[in-house]
Amino acid sequence: MESLHSVLTYEAMAILQSLMGQMGKQTGWGSWAWLLGVLGAIALSLWLGFQQDLLNPNGWPQFWRFVGASLHPDLSAEIVKLTWNATLKTLAHAVCGTCLSLLLGLVGGVLCSEVWWTAVFHRRTGRSRSLWLGARALLAFPRAIHEMLWGLLFLNLWGLDPLTAVLAIALPFGAITAKVFSELLDDTPRQPLLVLLNSGVAPWTAFAYGLFPLAFLNLLSYAFYRFECSLRSAAVLGIIGAGGLGYEILLSLQSLRYEQLWTFFYALFALNGCVDFASAGLRRQLGCATRLDLHTGKVGRWRGKGMESGKILGLWIGLVGLVTLSFWVVGADFSKLGSPIVWSRLSAILQSFFPPDLSRSGELVGLAGQTVVMAVLAIALAAFGGTLLAFPAAHTLFLPGGLFRPRRDDRGWGAWLVLLLVRSFLLLCRAIPAPIWALVALFVLFPGILPGAIGLGLHNLGILGRLKAEVVENLDQRPLEALKAQGAPSSLVFLYGILPLTLPRFTAYTLYRWEVCMRETVIVGLVGAGGLGYVLTEQLSSFDYRSLGVTLAVFLGLTFAVDWLSAVARRSLR
Repeated sequence: MESLHSVLTYEAMAILQSLMGQMGKQTGWGSWAWLLGVLGAIALSLWLGFQQDLLNPNGWPQFWRFVGASLHPDLSAEIVKLTWNATLKTLAHAVCGTCLSLLLGLVGGVLCSEVWWTAVFHRRTGRSRSLWLGARALLAFPRAIHEMLWGLLFLNLWGLDPLTAVLAIALPFGAITAKVFSELLDDTPRQPLLVLLNSGVAPWTAFAYGLFPLAFLNLLSYAFYRFECSLRSAAVLGIIGAGGLGYEILLSLQSLRYEQLWTFFYALFALNGCVDFASAGLRRQLGCATRLDLHTGKVGRWRGKGMESGKILGLWIGLVGLVTLSFWVVGADFSKLGSPIVWSRLSAILQSFFPPDLSRSGELVGLAGQTVVMAVLAIALAAFGGTLLAFPAAHTLFLPGGLFRPRRDDRGWGAWLVLLLVRSFLLLCRAIPAPIWALVALFVLFPGILPGAIGLGLHNLGILGRLKAEVVENLDQRPLEALKAQGAPSSLVFLYGILPLTLPRFTAYTLYRWEVCMRETVIVGLVGAGGLGYVLTEQLSSFDYRSLGVTLAVFLGLTFAVDWLSAVARRSLR
């Protein structure tokens, strides 16, 4: 037995050394340079973030009142009714915004895809490439501006009309959806499309029959994900007066009615949980690609039997009914889009941008630095916390039948409890908007960079933790089970098996969310967290469009620079 154990241990260590060798080949000087750069940026951001008075001791009593109210939310009939109506309004805004963004994204995705222009112009690659790049550049502007800024701008056009919230979601999300849809279409196999085009079929007909059926599951999977994002944005837009749970949460927080506040928190938690659960279940039933597949360019396939045709028909009828009901609940007046008054207001606003006011250019440089520091601290908190919680949040490691608990007859109540608590915490973090987290941080912190970074960090921690847990659940279990079978202890399987397989994907998701964090600095600026976001919201509220144009240009330049740096980092780390 002792010799057998020695053989198994030797073989296990050989497998581990092989994995380490593969890691060494993939990790060059470039990776170490990026790592040192990241650590240096985080250290510098921490040093700059702590260059002010931090703790506000007078705010601790209010903070503990806030925490204690979570145990006894206000469940009076009046508040429950108000919560129900606000929840329906938030859901309706998200459904309407998603519907319009998908329509815009579908049209824009086709026009932004290289395969479409190649199909239209056949061998005229120069013209097709110019039109393709032009279409992508056209959508870069609405995509770079956060929906909160669009909402504040639309407030000046339509006031508190529901149209403001719906279009504030639809326009930037439509541009984002168009970008993703175009990439999915370009990654879809083109052989059936080329056969139809070479047979003389018109490009649109060839797309409908030769490309869309193959890309449909990927497009549908991303549509589910976009709806989850729209739900969070609908809550954020409530803060600027669009109604729904976000508006009620802000009112309760400002009036220090913490029992009511937690009632709205739990409603938002339940709404996001139901949507996440339903979205994941429908993707599994339909055989849609996972988020992991979407970021690797894989094409979704029908897995297993899928849903029966009757269930699919029922699903489509239900979706049509939900969309119809949502537009009725929202009651947006789309006739205002062509109103002469609105167009005259828009013309006056555009004229007000000129000539630009450059008097605060020097101040904007410092504020841009604060914005970068806030985004770096936020993504550092989100990445670190999301990585730690991703492993206990995954179903495939510690639950009965998992990698580290292979016996299926083991009930594992403790593991189930840990998983439930971790997933609930992640859901609560991403369900509550970042500005609300920032306001909570302002109970015990003075205004500045740190409250904004904490608000953004907690919100994105919930998102990254969930995404990284999905990465762990989608790992190929065969090499890990082989290590276990050879006698490698669980600690070595984790260090040399799971971590090397997950870290590249973790890094990619972190870089994607860093881009989002930069845009989301706008929404925490709304509550006084500093940076360019605070100045942007202040200038929009005071109709100072001459200064707004300059600040917006700086913010867009900063956003594009972060996007470029993130893309370079992802390419160098592949």
